[in-house]
Amino acid sequence: MRFVWAVVAFVLATLLIGAGIAQRTVFMGPTAQQAELNVEQPSPFVLVDGAVLRENPGQQTLLIRGDGDLFAAYGRTADLEAWLADATYTSITLDKAGATKSALVEPVADAESDAPGESDATPTHAPTGDASTESPAAGEPGRSPVGSDLWLDSFSEQDQLITDMQLPEGMSVLIAKDGTEDAPTDIVVSWPLDASTPWVGPLIAAGGAVLLFGLVMYVLAIRHQRRGRGPRRKGPGPLPATEPISVMPAEDRERIEAAPTDAAPEPPEPSDPSAEKGSAPEKNERRVLTPRRARLVLPALGVTALMLAGCSSDSWPQISEATPSPSPTETVITPDNQKPPAVTEAQASRILQEISTTLEEADAAGDIELAGTRLEGPALAARETEYKLRAALPDRALPAKIPTETIEVLLPQATDSWPRTVLALSKDKSDDTVPPVILTMTQADPWAPYKVSNIAEMQASTEVPQLAPAWLGTSLITESAEAFLTLSPDELAGAFADLVDAGDASEYRADFDPATIELAESIVASRGAVTQALIDNGAAETSSAAFDIAPSADLPVALATLDSGAIVAVSLVDSETITPTSADAVIRFGENAEAKTLTGVEESANGVVTTYGLQLFFSVPSQGSTQQIRLLAVHQDILNVEVIK
Repeated sequence: MRFVWAVVAFVLATLLIGAGIAQRTVFMGPTAQQAELNVEQPSPFVLVDGAVLRENPGQQTLLIRGDGDLFAAYGRTADLEAWLADATYTSITLDKAGATKSALVEPVADAESDAPGESDATPTHAPTGDASTESPAAGEPGRSPVGSDLWLDSFSEQDQLITDMQLPEGMSVLIAKDGTEDAPTDIVVSWPLDASTPWVGPLIAAGGAVLLFGLVMYVLAIRHQRRGRGPRRKGPGPLPATEPISVMPAEDRERIEAAPTDAAPEPPEPSDPSAEKGSAPEKNERRVLTPRRARLVLPALGVTALMLAGCSSDSWPQISEATPSPSPTETVITPDNQKPPAVTEAQASRILQEISTTLEEADAAGDIELAGTRLEGPALAARETEYKLRAALPDRALPAKIPTETIEVLLPQATDSWPRTVLALSKDKSDDTVPPVILTMTQADPWAPYKVSNIAEMQASTEVPQLAPAWLGTSLITESAEAFLTLSPDELAGAFADLVDAGDASEYRADFDPATIELAESIVASRGAVTQALIDNGAAETSSAAFDIAPSADLPVALATLDSGAIVAVSLVDSETITPTSADAVIRFGENAEAKTLTGVEESANGVVTTYGLQLFFSVPSQGSTQQIRLLAVHQDILNVEVIK
């Protein structure tokens, strides 16, 4: 019977293991479904609507084949359409029946004058340079999409491009080469299918268990058969006892039999049972599993273990664990008709990295045109002066780098038009000596790169006000904010200038925090040092010094905070004028290498004017708040030294 159970177990194990293997081989269906996108009319750009990619659930895999450089990027559909407003492109969408269709879209008439972002309202901050003319002009043939700051992410490959993505609603994909050649037309989108086989693991495991049971039954059957020595035939019964034949005479035999017996014969010595050959083992002898029998079990266990090790997680039933209760978080209410943020966190990190890399190259080469591709306004003016000084003074230190390791704060403007402004606070966590940097950058139009206009260093102890999350964004204050801010952004720079000039008598002194007052006092102290230097050099009787600080021509940048306040970036120009008071006196520059370099002379008979640029970031509270205007960051650069004509 044990043999029968062993055979049944072997057959059942074969069926179970075979069924498990068959699920992963012959019975396994396709792992993905594909759709080929037909491009009927080739053009330099192909815009694939996000609905086409979301036609089936799951992650989308985009396969593009063609000759040479291939490019693909994804972003907001409205942004892609704005970038293509002046270009001819092929649009691939879904019709009402759910089938893909392609159509050639011609450029919008007068696209440049109707560029997105132009409106009747004049923003508080506008780019100082004409970014649309510095970047490839709108409508110019051959405008390459590579490197645009508008994309959320982009990919470039040779001959074949494969990328995985999972675009939400409102996103689309742009496909091109270099903007001049026709875009590739061999485009395939695939989606994964559920090819999991959750019963493969249990079937193979059950088959292995049944196989092990069959091996045990087989070993027990062999053991039982050997113990019973197998079946035996019934032989003849015992033979009758034989008597020896005696040849002794009868009288002698009778005499011996009649003789008395003196001693009993000695019993034969017992023989050693172990010495007898063929002796049967004792009935209660215990048998053990010999190594030969163990070698029958180990291969079965090894084969089962190997098959189970090759099973992936989708070869087992997935038992969902209990979802932990979420911890309460601060609720941010999204306003009605909220616009999308100008950039995402990943996008801002990439843009900031590209800005930092470009400025490092420009600083090393002293290339102001290259720096102008990423700077504008006060930041660009300071860099231009710095390059002039470094050309004559090679030992002069390079400008500080923009740290890009970590973006601590990201506050993008929530808008779907242009210009777009973003505030960022970045720091280098690996080097504590590098101060955190706060900056504002603006994109003038869909075709322009983001450019930094204001930049300053923060103290590590400075606290940033409560800001909206990056995924929500905030509003750019473009009109007078007197109704809800302690000071309007237009008045802030003038108020600080008055604090410097008037000191304790300034009407704005109570509005600023101690850090701002300390900065104003340090500027006054530097003025006193210049006056004292004239006295020490004996030039006080033949020359005089005058000082002035005023808002620059660059308009402020103000972004709203969650507490109804604002972070405001302003710039000022601090000028120092030294003129002779006697007709015979001249102003000599002495060891002032900066003045000699920027003026090209060593003395001036009419005087000299030195201007410094100040870039300041303030946290301005709302009306009715008991808080003061706090200084967040400050940066000072020399802008120019010129002689008075």
